[in-house]
Amino acid sequence: MNRPPALLWFGILLLLLLPTAAGRVLLDLVGGVALVLLALPLLLTGAGWIGWKVLKSRLVTCPACGTASLKGQTSCPACGTALGQESTSAGVGDGSIPASDATIDVTAQDVGSES
Repeated sequence: MNRPPALLWFGILLLLLLPTAAGRVLLDLVGGVALVLLALPLLLTGAGWIGWKVLKSRLVTCPACGTASLKGQTSCPACGTALGQESTSAGVGDGSIPASDATIDVTAQDVGSES
Protein backbone atom coordinates (compact mmCIF):
# COMPACT_ATOMS: atom_id res chain seq x y z
CA MET A 1 0.00 0.00 0.00
CA ASN A 2 1.20 3.46 -0.79
CA ARG A 3 1.35 5.74 2.22
CA PRO A 4 1.26 9.49 1.75
CA PRO A 5 4.63 11.07 2.40
CA ALA A 6 5.34 12.67 5.75
CA LEU A 7 5.67 16.04 4.02
CA LEU A 8 1.96 15.92 3.09
CA TRP A 9 0.96 15.32 6.73
CA PHE A 10 3.27 18.10 7.83
CA GLY A 11 1.63 20.45 5.30
CA ILE A 12 -1.89 19.59 6.54
CA LEU A 13 -0.78 20.12 10.13
CA LEU A 14 0.65 23.54 9.24
CA LEU A 15 -2.59 24.51 7.49
CA LEU A 16 -4.54 23.66 10.64
CA LEU A 17 -2.19 25.41 13.04
CA LEU A 18 -1.28 28.54 11.11
CA PRO A 19 -3.94 31.25 10.98
CA THR A 20 -4.35 31.17 7.21
CA ALA A 21 -7.51 31.16 5.14
CA ALA A 22 -6.98 27.52 4.17
CA GLY A 23 -6.55 26.53 7.83
CA ARG A 24 -9.72 28.34 8.81
CA VAL A 25 -11.64 26.65 5.99
CA LEU A 26 -10.47 23.22 7.13
CA LEU A 27 -11.35 23.97 10.76
CA ASP A 28 -14.77 25.28 9.74
CA LEU A 29 -15.36 22.16 7.66
CA VAL A 30 -14.40 19.87 10.55
CA GLY A 31 -16.57 21.91 12.92
CA GLY A 32 -19.52 21.75 10.55
CA VAL A 33 -19.26 18.00 10.19
CA ALA A 34 -19.03 17.60 13.97
CA LEU A 35 -22.07 19.85 14.43
CA VAL A 36 -24.11 17.79 11.96
CA LEU A 37 -23.09 14.53 13.64
CA LEU A 38 -24.16 15.90 17.03
CA ALA A 39 -27.36 17.62 15.89
CA LEU A 40 -28.70 14.90 13.57
CA PRO A 41 -29.73 12.46 16.34
CA LEU A 42 -31.50 15.27 18.20
CA LEU A 43 -33.38 16.33 15.07
CA LEU A 44 -34.39 12.75 14.27
CA THR A 45 -35.57 12.21 17.85
CA GLY A 46 -37.71 15.35 17.69
CA ALA A 47 -39.20 14.34 14.33
CA GLY A 48 -39.98 10.87 15.68
CA TRP A 49 -41.67 12.30 18.76
CA ILE A 50 -43.82 14.64 16.64
CA GLY A 51 -44.72 11.77 14.31
CA TRP A 52 -45.76 9.60 17.27
CA LYS A 53 -47.98 12.38 18.65
CA VAL A 54 -49.64 12.85 15.24
CA LEU A 55 -50.25 9.10 14.90
CA LYS A 56 -51.58 8.89 18.45
CA SER A 57 -54.06 11.69 17.76
CA ARG A 58 -55.44 9.72 14.80
CA LEU A 59 -56.18 6.59 16.83
CA VAL A 60 -59.49 5.69 18.41
CA THR A 61 -59.99 3.03 21.09
CA CYS A 62 -62.78 0.45 20.90
CA PRO A 63 -65.14 0.87 23.87
CA ALA A 64 -65.75 -2.89 24.11
CA CYS A 65 -62.32 -4.51 23.79
CA GLY A 66 -59.84 -1.61 23.97
CA THR A 67 -58.21 -2.26 20.57
CA ALA A 68 -56.72 0.85 18.97
CA SER A 69 -57.56 1.54 15.32
CA LEU A 70 -57.41 4.51 12.98
CA LYS A 71 -60.20 7.07 12.95
CA GLY A 72 -62.68 6.71 10.14
CA GLN A 73 -63.35 3.00 10.59
CA THR A 74 -66.94 2.14 11.34
CA SER A 75 -66.32 -1.06 13.28
CA CYS A 76 -63.59 -2.50 15.47
CA PRO A 77 -61.26 -4.82 13.54
CA ALA A 78 -60.93 -7.15 16.57
CA CYS A 79 -64.45 -7.56 17.92
CA GLY A 80 -66.73 -5.90 15.34
CA THR A 81 -68.26 -3.38 17.73
CA ALA A 82 -69.40 -0.17 16.06
CA LEU A 83 -66.89 2.58 16.80
CA GLY A 84 -68.11 5.98 17.91
CA GLN A 85 -71.19 4.48 19.57
CA GLU A 86 -71.63 2.94 22.99
CA SER A 87 -71.73 -0.84 23.01
CA THR A 88 -74.70 -2.74 24.40
CA SER A 89 -72.83 -5.91 25.34
CA ALA A 90 -73.42 -7.40 28.77
CA GLY A 91 -71.68 -5.20 31.32
CA VAL A 92 -68.47 -4.41 29.48
CA GLY A 93 -68.53 -1.40 27.17
CA ASP A 94 -71.90 -0.07 28.31
CA GLY A 95 -70.21 2.79 30.09
CA SER A 96 -70.33 1.22 33.57
CA ILE A 97 -66.69 0.01 33.65
CA PRO A 98 -63.81 0.34 31.19
CA ALA A 99 -62.79 -2.83 29.36
CA SER A 100 -59.29 -2.68 30.89
CA ASP A 101 -60.78 -3.03 34.39
CA ALA A 102 -63.05 -5.99 33.54
CA THR A 103 -62.11 -9.31 35.13
CA ILE A 104 -63.11 -12.76 34.00
CA ASP A 105 -63.32 -15.30 36.80
CA VAL A 106 -62.29 -18.79 35.76
CA THR A 107 -62.86 -21.85 37.87
CA ALA A 108 -61.39 -25.29 37.25
CA GLN A 109 -63.65 -28.31 37.33
CA ASP A 110 -62.72 -31.96 37.29
CA VAL A 111 -64.19 -33.86 34.41
CA GLY A 112 -65.29 -37.38 35.22
CA SER A 113 -62.39 -39.70 34.57
CA GLU A 114 -62.87 -42.97 32.74
CA SER A 115 -62.10 -45.89 35.02
